[in-house]
Amino acid sequence: MTIAIASDHGGYELKKEIMKYLDKSKIDYKDMGVFSTESVDYPDIAIPCAEAVARGEFEKGIIICGTGIGVCIAANKVKGIRAALCHDTFSARMSRQHNNANVLTMGGRVIGPGLAIDIVKEWLAGDFEGNRHERRVEKISEYENSI
Repeated sequence: MTIAIASDHGGYELKKEIMKYLDKSKIDYKDMGVFSTESVDYPDIAIPCAEAVARGEFEKGIIICGTGIGVCIAANKVKGIRAALCHDTFSARMSRQHNNANVLTMGGRVIGPGLAIDIVKEWLAGDFEGNRHERRVEKISEYENSI
């Protein structure tokens, strides 16, 4: 599995902690920026990361900003992306099982590194259940393709 990971300045410190976990777990990833706490506009980071996932360059993406909200909104503007803002492990698990989320967003100013790593573990381990959920995800894709 290969992960695209990105953050704005508000998520930079948490991104570094998650990358340590990914390194320790031998999970391949690409850091798509930012590389400091210097202020940057979150769409400039979230959209290219989400586009790389949508193109199939990466299986999944993780994007972090101060709250996780801005990057979630921006990522979900990319066709084929189902970004889920998760600040607990149950939401992370359900976003994979029921929504087949391919991008996880989190807030670096909302949760600490311990919980964030637990969320990442749960999210990466989750599998889409399909069945009735497949029909629901397909309805989203159909709408997305109609606009």
